[in-house]
Amino acid sequence: MRVLAVSAHPDDETLGCGGTLLRHFASGDEVHWLIATSRRSPRWSADEISLRELQIKNVAAAYGVLQPVELGHPDAELERVPMADLIEGIDAVLSDVRPDIVYVVHGGDVHSDHVLVHTATMSALKTFRMRLLGVRRVLAFETLSSTDAAVQDLRHAFLPTVYSDITGYLEEKCSVLEHYCSELQDPWQPRTTSAVTALARVRGASIGVEHAEAFMLLRELV
Repeated sequence: MRVLAVSAHPDDETLGCGGTLLRHFASGDEVHWLIATSRRSPRWSADEISLRELQIKNVAAAYGVLQPVELGHPDAELERVPMADLIEGIDAVLSDVRPDIVYVVHGGDVHSDHVLVHTATMSALKTFRMRLLGVRRVLAFETLSSTDAAVQDLRHAFLPTVYSDITGYLEEKCSVLEHYCSELQDPWQPRTTSAVTALARVRGASIGVEHAEAFMLLRELV
């Protein structure tokens, strides 16, 4: 099985579906990773850019990703990129990977980069395109500090319908998250290993297991 994680920024994938990606890798599945944005100067220093490149390399190795694809759009400035260009880049990766399952950032997140990546991905994954590409399921994941920070009305709410048992993978997920040392927050804030653990416990309780990740099923072909 081939799976593709689509993230706006490095760390989205680990916060949202890191345990599930580790399960896929352990099961012998082929894991692919698309990152829509990259850090650029002068907004980011050379040291910050180098650190981000090292983080991506280490995280990719943890998930067995041979070559993560970076579209290279400006981090936190994705609204400046024409939607057609964003769709084209995502579509090219989908056509190359032809994944069975796609994991993507949630469309109701508070971060505008997440919203745009979600919109572009779903545009590239129109139902008839899914069939042509061989994609069977599209799942949205929740990203602490972005999904939970959005206004929870009917348009934006994350309403989980699919759960992945990550019991046995949570500790490793937290270890992977620690590669993003520059992104982790102070204790009692959402982007921390303690918050990730707490959310996994809550999601696990929903299905009667120790730890889980939750997803919204967006599209499925059966």
